[in-house]
This record gives sequence, structure tokens and C-alpha cells, in this order.
Amino acid sequence: MNAPRYPLGRAWLTLTGALALHVADEAAHDFLAVYNPAVRALREAAPWLPLPTFNFGLWLTGLILAVMLLFAFTPVAVHGRRWIVVVAHVYALLMLGNGTVHLGYSVYSHAVMPGAWSSPLLLATAVWLWLEARRAWREPV
Repeated sequence: MNAPRYPLGRAWLTLTGALALHVADEAAHDFLAVYNPAVRALREAAPWLPLPTFNFGLWLTGLILAVMLLFAFTPVAVHGRRWIVVVAHVYALLMLGNGTVHLGYSVYSHAVMPGAWSSPLLLATAVWLWLEARRAWREPV
């Protein structure tokens, strides 16, 4: 059994809290009013892209369940098993992409995209998780 890696667990927990705040930010600012029309336009330009559209209830329920699952994996992250360190890298990269898209689209459109207010926190905590995952990966098993 691996020794506890509290920094990885704390970074995982903090990023998941930031993601929960980000979901609330998106929900409070009608994210789907931006997302669904953008997906429809992309489908017209590239019909082979498998991008879904959502209704609010399904979208929010799915995100709440995902955040709850991520919170549930915090004890595993604390112990830093090799597989969770790999998952932490992927999780951090996905959240870096998520936050970057929100901020980038806000700059591109000259309007604040729903979710943009919480994106800096999402980016900062994703960088922290990435750094802790790299450190945990380098430690002997």
C-alpha cells in the first residue's frame, strides 16, 4: 500500500471544489444558451462530429453526479496509487482545457461566457493538481 500523498489528495479535493463552483457558475448564467447553439452550428459545418446537445435537467444532473464521483475518489488520491496519478493528470488537463475555452471564448466574443467567472480558479487548481500528480509520479512506489 502506498504511503499517503496528502498534497495530491488536497489538490484533487480543491480542484473538485473549484469544478463544483464552476458548474454552479455555468448553471446560474445559462451556459446551455451558449453551448447548444454552438454545437448545432458545429454540426452543420462538420456533421461527423459527435457533439451532444442537452436539456438543463439532464446536463445539471450529469455534472452533479460527475462532481460527486470525483469527490468520492479523494481518499484514493490521498494514497496516490499509480492509476489515480494517471487519472489526476487527465483530470487536470481536461479542466485546464475547460477553463481555457471559457476564457478564450469570452475574449473572442467580447462577452463574458457563462462559467468564465470561475475559470481562473479552475485553471489555478488544475495547475496545482497537475504539479502534484507529476511529483507523485516521480516518487518511488
